[in-house]
Amino acid sequence: MSLLRIFSLGGFFFLTCQFALAQSNSSPTPETTRPVSVTPSGPQITFNSVHVEGPYVAITFDDGPHATLTPKLLDLLAARKMKATFFVVGENVVEYPEILKRAVREGHEIASHSWSHPNLGKMGDDGVRRELQKTDDAIKAAIGVRPTLMRPPYGSITARQKIWINESFGYRIIIWDVDPLDWKRPGPSAVCQRIVNETRPGSIILAHDIHPPTIEAMPATFDQLQEKGFKFVTVSELLAMARPLPPKPASTVRPPRAAPAAGTAPAAPAPAPGTPNG
Repeated sequence: MSLLRIFSLGGFFFLTCQFALAQSNSSPTPETTRPVSVTPSGPQITFNSVHVEGPYVAITFDDGPHATLTPKLLDLLAARKMKATFFVVGENVVEYPEILKRAVREGHEIASHSWSHPNLGKMGDDGVRRELQKTDDAIKAAIGVRPTLMRPPYGSITARQKIWINESFGYRIIIWDVDPLDWKRPGPSAVCQRIVNETRPGSIILAHDIHPPTIEAMPATFDQLQEKGFKFVTVSELLAMARPLPPKPASTVRPPRAAPAAGTAPAAPAPAPGTPNG
């Protein structure tokens, strides 16, 4: 074997070893670093709205109870025989338990909105658990039953948190599909029109019973929604009404006709109805 051939084989062997070493020290491929989906294949946990057969909607109020505004809102609801769901903050529950008791007596639903309204999506599990457990205990002490629904403040929650919260507390996570941004205090008229324009059957409407302009907006909002035929139920009642979405209709688009073969005369058009053929 010539010296040139020996040197060539040696060089090839050296490059092969270097390439293998570089591959073993390289970072993992995207497939190994991609986050693993934690969404379960079981029952639905999170709801923004539902498909219902009928003009049913749920209106919800966050952040209370408020010492004066929540009772005013309860008066408005009672006058119209409407139901609502209140996502309450634990600190306020401890301060105003009698307001919760009145809400339950009048047919409304009480749900958890955490203890102190933090961003749960940015918290560790222990902190989230304390927020929810303290609120759960406060609601139980005030009205005798524990909540079955929870809304994360700001709607902020991770997919993994949803799963363990559901497993630990049994909560269904309620978001919304109608948001008038009333916390920005755009004025009663703007709040009313946004809710009225965006509400559809099965909607979950978000509002806050701690802002005076929101309470001012509610009489016109309630009246206009009722004039449109909407019926108000609690969130739990709305979820119980949920039905599967109907299947999409089959496509009615006909495939294009094949082009006639070369040298073939096109077919004559069909005669108009009532016209003799030939």
